[in-house]
Amino acid sequence: MPWDEHDYPASMKNMDEKVRSKAIEIANALVREGYSDDHAIPIAMDQARDYVEGDSGDRPVFEVKENGEDWILQKSDSDKEIYKEKTKKDLLDKAKDYVNEKDGILKIYKGNGDLEDTLYEG
Repeated sequence: MPWDEHDYPASMKNMDEKVRSKAIEIANALVREGYSDDHAIPIAMDQARDYVEGDSGDRPVFEVKENGEDWILQKSDSDKEIYKEKTKKDLLDKAKDYVNEKDGILKIYKGNGDLEDTLYEG
């Protein structure tokens, strides 16, 4: 069932109206191409923000992702670990403060490598 301006994923409810409209359009296209809802929604949200608001400019982008048995925080264009913790929750507690101090954007990934959420974008 395609989404529209009145029926869309709950994760889009706090988005700016223009960004949400574009995200709905992109998500519907991705689903038509065979993406699952779980994959299409975060991809569409990320692409819609970039499309409507422009890219993040000079703001640094950080990533939280699984690395073996640990979770790491690193800058997206670097292999250097900033923080490493055994659990995602423990890492996020530190990562959020660090990224806010750097006025950065935080991309949070699931254990399988799929993008789960993006924080502090706009």
